[in-house]
Amino acid sequence: MLLETERLVLRRFRDDDAPALAAYRSVPEVARYQSWDAPYPLGDALAFVAEAGHLDPEREGWFQYAVQGRDNGLLVGDVAVNRGDGGRQAEIGFTFAPAFQGRGYATEAVRRVVRFLLIEEGLHRVHASLDARNERSAKLLERVGFRREGHQIQSSWWKGEWTDDLFYAMLAREWPGSHM
Repeated sequence: MLLETERLVLRRFRDDDAPALAAYRSVPEVARYQSWDAPYPLGDALAFVAEAGHLDPEREGWFQYAVQGRDNGLLVGDVAVNRGDGGRQAEIGFTFAPAFQGRGYATEAVRRVVRFLLIEEGLHRVHASLDARNERSAKLLERVGFRREGHQIQSSWWKGEWTDDLFYAMLAREWPGSHM
């Protein structure tokens, strides 16, 4: 499975991605809103890429795209997709290395994955949930065209504290230029 944009290649993870994955997942600001803690050991990254490299992106469940810069060949981040509801909906998530944040790579990658899911694959809905303090991710989703569907107050016990959750979604008919 390969998706491309002007500046990025979204592909399966490879074994040689593990050091870069471990490096950016080890940054405390990157791990803050994620399911792992920093530091993220290289052994965990090696196990992750070994498993992720064998997952089927078209089946229900999680698939993780490695996001590689077209110009530099470097792993700049990843976009996760969790297909569910008989293949009619998917949840997305994303993580990008700090050195590549603020350059539009995450927006470009998420936009490409959402377009693939809604338009090319014909899914009905794509959604995302995030910690309400993660303002940059909320703004990214809004730039891509997601609508905020909800805000739950202190609904998750996360890393030792109660946190608010935001919920975003987009229907296929809401994709820009869609005539569904």
